[in-house]
Order: sequence, then C-alpha cells, then structure tokens
Amino acid sequence: MRRALLSLCLIAGLAGCASPPVPGCPVGLEATTVAALYFGLNAGDRLRVTDADWARFLDEEITPRFPDGFTVTESLGQWRDNPGAPIVREPGKVLTVVLPHPPGDAPGRLSAVVDAYKRRFDQQSVLRVYSTACVAF
Repeated sequence: MRRALLSLCLIAGLAGCASPPVPGCPVGLEATTVAALYFGLNAGDRLRVTDADWARFLDEEITPRFPDGFTVTESLGQWRDNPGAPIVREPGKVLTVVLPHPPGDAPGRLSAVVDAYKRRFDQQSVLRVYSTACVAF
C-alpha cells in the first residue's frame, strides 16, 4: 500500500513537470507570434520597386536576417492619407515570419528590414502586424 501511494505521488509530481498545452491551441500546436510586414511597391502613382529590386532586397536584407525561413506573398493594397483624399491602390509584398519562442532579437531584425526598405526605396512606411497563432511544423 505504501509503495502504491509513493508511486502515485511520484507520477503526480512528474506530471507537474510536463508543460501543459497552451489554452486555446489544439493538441500538438503551440502558441507563438507571427509577424507580417506589408511593403508597398509604388512611389506616388508609379512602380518604384521592380521584381529585380525586390529579389535583390530579399537576398541582401531579409534572407540574412531570417535564414530559417519566411513566406512572401503578392498583394494588392489600398489606402488614403486622410478622409476625403483619393484612394491609392498599389501592388505589394507581404513578408510573413513565424517568430521563435521566445522571440529573442527577431523584432529588432524585423525593424532593421523595415528601415532598410524605407531607406533603399524612399518609402514612407511599412505596415507591421504582430499576432498570436497556434503553429506546428
């Protein structure tokens, strides 16, 4: 009886050491942060960033900072400076990066990508979106 009780206590203690699943994530997935950067390709009403420009930027700025992986998708966005201003539509690229957990210096590396893009292509801004997602690889 004493041995059975001791074994039960040991099992219960070891179970407490295991990481519980993150609430809201299905079993087998874990919560982490996903970053999306939205890059406009125009300057004014003209295409500013060509496919060749983007490929070079990807090779020189993004890949060295995120060699473990990312996704780039084509986009078409629209915005306006203020109410009543004309709507501006432009092609773009969306960079999606699943950040490690904990994220370490990844937010700083993303900021460096944003700064490099704005400087290189004379852009006003790059939209950044951070969200929590359940992921598994």
